Amino acid sequence: MNAENSRSTELGALAKWRIARDSHINVAGRIVSADEIVAKLAPHMTDERKLRIDKVIEQRTFHVATVVEHLYDIGNISAVMRSAESFGFLPFHIIERPGARYKMSDRISRGSEKWLDIYRHISTEECLRELRGAGYKIYATDLSASATIDDIDFCEKSAVIFGNEHDGITEVARAHVDKCFILPMRGFAQSFNISMAAALTFQTIHRQRLARGSSGDLSADEKVSLRAQYYLRTLTAAEKYF
Repeated sequence: MNAENSRSTELGALAKWRIARDSHINVAGRIVSADEIVAKLAPHMTDERKLRIDKVIEQRTFHVATVVEHLYDIGNISAVMRSAESFGFLPFHIIERPGARYKMSDRISRGSEKWLDIYRHISTEECLRELRGAGYKIYATDLSASATIDDIDFCEKSAVIFGNEHDGITEVARAHVDKCFILPMRGFAQSFNISMAAALTFQTIHRQRLARGSSGDLSADEKVSLRAQYYLRTLTAAEKYF
């Protein structure tokens, strides 16, 4: 396998995970209810693992979406995925660069991608149109912004765009967002690297949402569906039980 195919394969492995939003899920070509999945798989899991999954689900939300635009380094995509998952923010959108040639990296997501709802896009406009249609306010980190992150209300349905490592967000993104913001810095450096910027942004969003009650806000039906999918993704060869 040549280097370019290897990069494509690695990105594909990161981006293959999607989360169904309804109560019936495709398991090895068969449509199965979330309740049936949980009932069949629960006996094969430890009580500790089931409790951990339930605690994680309580802090999940579809109302905070992450967008990475035209990144060069697959390792940076992985790092942002890991931070988004750590704070419970499920939707993750990857806008690929035209003719993308991704830089390989030793940094990995450590499996965080399989707990996220991941989308791939070929254009910024397509991605932002989809998010806007789903009711998200769209924000972006941008060094030219006058507003700081503390000026943004992330308790409403929000998507945050992180631009690439060299140029930041594109002009297309800048023209379509609701507002850009900066992360205040106190030193000589002009900006944080993307993984640090994402982690600081997510922490601010998480704290805002906690101050209003809870960062997690899944409905009862969404929790049941997500529990079933996390059970499937936890057990090796879970399909054999169906």
